[in-house]
Amino acid sequence: QLQLVESGGGLVQPGGSLRLSCAASGFTLDDYAIGWFHQAPGKEREGVSCISSDDDSTYYVDSVKGRFTISRDNAKNTVYLQMNSLKPEDTAVYYCATTGHRSCAGDFASWGQGTQVTVSS
Repeated sequence: QLQLVESGGGLVQPGGSLRLSCAASGFTLDDYAIGWFHQAPGKEREGVSCISSDDDSTYYVDSVKGRFTISRDNAKNTVYLQMNSLKPEDTAVYYCATTGHRSCAGDFASWGQGTQVTVSS
C-alpha cells in the first residue's frame, strides 16, 4: 500500500540545478515523514534530507546545507528536493523513503526505486 516513486534525475553541469520529486501512491503522504538519501557507486547510502509531517521540521546533511531544500506539496501528494549549486560529488542515485510515521526518527522501511543524478562537465 505504501509506494514511493522518484523522478527528476538527470545529467547536469556543475553549478546547475535539479528538482527531484517523490510521489506517493496508496496513502496520504502528509501523514508521513519523508527522507531523501543518496548512494554513490561503491559507497554506503547516506541520508541527505528529511521532512517530518507533524511540524514540518527539516533535516539536511552538512554537505548540502544552503544548496538543497526539501518541501511538500500536499495537494500533489509529493515531496520535492530542490538541488542548487550542484557539485560533482553530488553524483549518486537518489532515493526517497518513509519511516511510516510522522517523525524522521526511526526506520525507513518503504523506499522508492531511485533516480540517477549525474553532475559532470
